[in-house]
Amino acid sequence: MATSAQSQQMAGSDAQADTWEKSKAAFQSKRSSEYYDPCQDFANKSIKCMHRNNGDRDMCQDYFKAYRDCKKEWMARRKAEKGSWFS
Repeated sequence: MATSAQSQQMAGSDAQADTWEKSKAAFQSKRSSEYYDPCQDFANKSIKCMHRNNGDRDMCQDYFKAYRDCKKEWMARRKAEKGSWFS
């Protein structure tokens, strides 16, 4: 029987997978001349943090890390879906 922590973690990973699927659909449906950043929410939070703290980058490191992690995961997923030329 799953504990509540395990079920919350599973629900969180399902929600994250759903978020990535929505981002993927939005990315694929955009026109080629449009820019789409699936991590724009994290970027906006970073900018708001910088404004709140008068440009003190040290206060916003967690927001920057969240944005970098989001971009890394997005690029890794795109690369995995694309596959290699030699496979």
